[in-house]
Amino acid sequence: MEVTAARRSFLCDIGFWADRTALHEAASHGRALQLKQLIDGGASVNMVTVDNITPLHEACIQGHPNCARLLLQAGAQVDVRTIHGSTPLCNACASGSLECVKLLLEHGAEVNPSLTALTASPLHEACIQGNADVVRLIIASGANLEAYDVHFGPPLHIACAKGHVECVKELLRSGANAKSVKFHETALHHAARLQAVEMIELLLDFGADVYASDNAGKKAVDYTTPATPAHSCLEFHESNPLSLQQLCRIAFRTTLSTRASEVIGQLEISHRIRSYLQHQDPPSPSLTHTSVDFKHTHDRQEQTSAVNSAL
Repeated sequence: MEVTAARRSFLCDIGFWADRTALHEAASHGRALQLKQLIDGGASVNMVTVDNITPLHEACIQGHPNCARLLLQAGAQVDVRTIHGSTPLCNACASGSLECVKLLLEHGAEVNPSLTALTASPLHEACIQGNADVVRLIIASGANLEAYDVHFGPPLHIACAKGHVECVKELLRSGANAKSVKFHETALHHAARLQAVEMIELLLDFGADVYASDNAGKKAVDYTTPATPAHSCLEFHESNPLSLQQLCRIAFRTTLSTRASEVIGQLEISHRIRSYLQHQDPPSPSLTHTSVDFKHTHDRQEQTSAVNSAL
């Protein structure tokens, strides 16, 4: 993703909100009726403040989809950027407003705007806010899972640092790299700092490196408190390598990257194997114990064959 420099703002800027219009105020406070009257009266929907903030930015920052809809229908520019580089879609993701995000995408909002030194991508903003539905929609719309922010690194890192497990699941299942690094720090280091056992297990399940060290020479386990579940979990995984079956799944998904979910869904394999490759719970068994044992053995053989063929 292209990285561009944003124009710096200065503390001595005069009239920071001096040119804030009635349209900005109405959009910010969700006053849809007043906003419509102003628009019908000829007010410009693309009027900006000195920081290049439009009424559409305001509506999205506060999560007011009705106001956003009125502005877009009246011709508001969907990808206009503030002096810090934020687009309305960035603001909508930061507010966690699924409806605003949907509206902007329907009107052609760029899901991967070029990053600046002062702003994060829409996906980063969604991961910071922690709304898994917004994260899912942004990913489905083509968001770059490895977009690199100078402060947060890739989206997976910030989702882990904020402790948003559901967002982490969406990223990993969509093909985010569990081994991604920012200055040698991994997502697993963030999860370890939070003592988040579920997140630690999830990352390791998707191939995170339990032995990876950061710039301080510390592994993830070094950031956990001894005798805690998180510490015990990491110690166990350091002493017990993944099974060949798990390694095959990781290799399979790594090869397919972001296409994993799509391709796995098209494979002519059993539901059990498909669920395993997708990191989903298998279908509830409705067979006798004998049949289940036989089917499990058969599926293991089929799984090995399918994975070997795919690789």
